[in-house]
Amino acid sequence: MLNRPSKEEMAERQRINDSIALVRQMEWEAEQLSQQISAEVAAASSEQQEGNGQLSEEELNDRLQATYGDFAVSARGTEDFVTLENERVRLTFTTRGGRLYRAELKEYKAYGDTINDLHLFTGEESNLAFTLITANNRIISTQNLYFEPIKKDSVLTMRLKSTNEEAYLDFTYTLPANEYMFGFDIVPHNMEQVLAQNVSTIEMQWHQLVPQQEKGRKFEERYAQMQYMDMSGDVSDLSEQKSARKKEAGRLRWIAYKDQFFSTVLISEDGFISSELESEPQNKYSGYIKEYNTTTALNFDLREPIHLRYYTGPNHYNTLKAYDEGVEKSERLNLKSLVPLGWKIVSWVNVILVIPMFDLFTSWGLHIGLIILLMTIVIKLIILPFVFKSYQSTAKMRVLKPQIDEINAKFPPEKMQERQQATMALYQRAGVSPMSGCLPMLLQMPVVMAMFWFFPTAIELRGKSFLWADDLSTYDSIISWSTPIWGIGDHLSLFCILFTIVNVAYTYITMQTQASGNDPSQKMMKWMMYLMPVMFFFIFNDYAAGLSYYYLLALFFSILQTMIFRWTTDDKKILAEMEANAKKKANAKPRSGLAERLAKMQQEQLRQARENAKAQAKKR
Repeated sequence: MLNRPSKEEMAERQRINDSIALVRQMEWEAEQLSQQISAEVAAASSEQQEGNGQLSEEELNDRLQATYGDFAVSARGTEDFVTLENERVRLTFTTRGGRLYRAELKEYKAYGDTINDLHLFTGEESNLAFTLITANNRIISTQNLYFEPIKKDSVLTMRLKSTNEEAYLDFTYTLPANEYMFGFDIVPHNMEQVLAQNVSTIEMQWHQLVPQQEKGRKFEERYAQMQYMDMSGDVSDLSEQKSARKKEAGRLRWIAYKDQFFSTVLISEDGFISSELESEPQNKYSGYIKEYNTTTALNFDLREPIHLRYYTGPNHYNTLKAYDEGVEKSERLNLKSLVPLGWKIVSWVNVILVIPMFDLFTSWGLHIGLIILLMTIVIKLIILPFVFKSYQSTAKMRVLKPQIDEINAKFPPEKMQERQQATMALYQRAGVSPMSGCLPMLLQMPVVMAMFWFFPTAIELRGKSFLWADDLSTYDSIISWSTPIWGIGDHLSLFCILFTIVNVAYTYITMQTQASGNDPSQKMMKWMMYLMPVMFFFIFNDYAAGLSYYYLLALFFSILQTMIFRWTTDDKKILAEMEANAKKKANAKPRSGLAERLAKMQQEQLRQARENAKAQAKKR
């Protein structure tokens, strides 16, 4: 109730929605007529070029005037290209539609291409167009009109002329130095008599095909998705795995067409209104990952410019985070959310620990293989106290194994309740909890999961080679074949194979340190422990080689830790300490009232179980 919009805001929203509905209704009604006239004009122009002379220049101009109104002078022209570039990007614009035609990143290459700069899109792979309504109610699209380029240093103005020399529409692009983000302003000049004045919005259509840039298509498909942020700062996305369509009635601050490592983002200061978003996965043989489409609208005043911004660059956390530095909280773009860092607590670990640590080691100029080694050492030192605590718990359980075997022999499986009660009494006397080894494992999980999320999305690993792996951001195949095999794919990754082998060895060493018995469930658990590393091979065969390399190093250090723990742990000493603790508890003051009541409840449950067993025996 407190946050609901006022009557004035509701009226404004309704006015905007009515304006958008009017534009789309008029566009629908005029579509067939416009296409018919355009086809006739194109045919007439072609006939004139062939010398048939069936239409005079005057007749052709009349038809253009009927189709495009005052923009008829811009309906014919030659497509030319103009380039803006700085240290990071090269942007090519076309005079047909006045739009961005190609975006190239100078610091990156497509996989397998060591010469050409990586392009996010080129040609008809991307198209941004605006729907204009003329004063005589003609519906035209800027993609069919020719603009005049006016370039001055880092500013390019694409000018859409009308029959009135003083009336024109400018698309102004401003590219700062050493930036991935550039300005895009739509500036009307004396357009009151050219464009309809009863429409307060301008409709925008944005289309883009995302080409496959990486070796591993599976992961590129997983991380390629459309994301968008509303004016309150909440970021949402469309499904990355299947076709998705969504309508957003509220205003959106930005819309991002995202790949695994790169994004094209369109940002509006006032917000996009009534947006229809669409994401469509592409066939793996098409050379494309996704097709994105957006139909939306912007507030449009014939006397005021529209301020937009483009971001065409990498999904690099620090680069995206920098756009929010020194900015009011309400004005922050939160573009760093384009980098997937895991669930909330996991992302905190990545932001607070992993990324700063990686940046620090990178600033030293070290090789990427050594950087990952140092990160592994630091992570293992951080979680060492938790691992040691877990090992101590395992060791205590191991030294109690003879006494547990005696209890199991005394109470057969049909007396399971008595066996459990006797076992728990033993644990209580010895001061051991079967769950004491789980909590340390849970506490270290956020750090382990943070590394799992960091490596596949770290653009710093892209194109970086180490040993036999030519790109640590994707799998390091040593054997490949054409026909995929279910569960494996079309390759074998060497780091993943080594990780699996070492994982089996680590499991064997770990099992030697744990208590085991003749219980069938324990034997099954033992085989499950050996089966898990094999399952990991099928999971990680497609993952980034950098992640498998990290896990391989982590396992080596885990084996070393376990061996050191075994060499420094005296089972006899542990047993003596537990016996001493048991004596202290026996000589201690009586238990509290709560503990006494719990003990009585257990005895009562045991007594009832015995009576039930006797009653059932008599019935038989």
